[in-house]
Amino acid sequence: MPEGIAALLQLVRILLGHGRRFVDTVTTKSDTPQFGSIAVVFGTYDLPVILARVQRGILRLLALDAYLCQRAKKGREIPFMEPRTPSAQPDQPRREAQAEPKTPRKRRLAYNPDSAYIPTLEELNAEVRRTPIGRTIARVCLDLGIVPAFCTGEMGNAILQTLQYYGGSLGMLFTRRAKREKSFRFEYDKRPETWGWDWRDLRKPRMRQVLGCLIGEEPPDDPIAVPA
Repeated sequence: MPEGIAALLQLVRILLGHGRRFVDTVTTKSDTPQFGSIAVVFGTYDLPVILARVQRGILRLLALDAYLCQRAKKGREIPFMEPRTPSAQPDQPRREAQAEPKTPRKRRLAYNPDSAYIPTLEELNAEVRRTPIGRTIARVCLDLGIVPAFCTGEMGNAILQTLQYYGGSLGMLFTRRAKREKSFRFEYDKRPETWGWDWRDLRKPRMRQVLGCLIGEEPPDDPIAVPA
């Protein structure tokens, strides 16, 4: 087992276990004030939309797990990627080249983390193969509503390092989360029954109260099985 893939598989399976437990958490907490701490990371109180995104995240993780296992069987490591830095000036020649007519290509469905659309497993398998691992993990974080406050320090660092060294983008995550919080505030102001819970309090004990345990901790009940 290549060392990098082993570490990535461990991360994927921890996130997969969290996603499966999170379905029950979201369902049981939906009528409680604590649900605000969950709704804010999805940008909505709409439970069917949240559950659809979580299901999409679980399927994306299953596709990624299968892809990593296939590479491991062939002994093919996942190489590190240099963190991306914005260029000082636009690449004008490249833009001009892109403006030239090209042979029409099959159109891919645009990625929209704020939709409730669930691609087929075949579509997700193809997406995972052509997408950097870090970008896939970033999409999983948006699908499952994962934020640093929901994670142990070690788990948060593992996600951060995966984004940094496997082609992910923290900027994209921060931008999407800011938009979701803005959308959440609009709904929150119309739900006075939720005002008894301060969703801005991100202390670990309160997050454990919401989730049952932090991502990266052993669940209090029997752990949910993940692929071997």
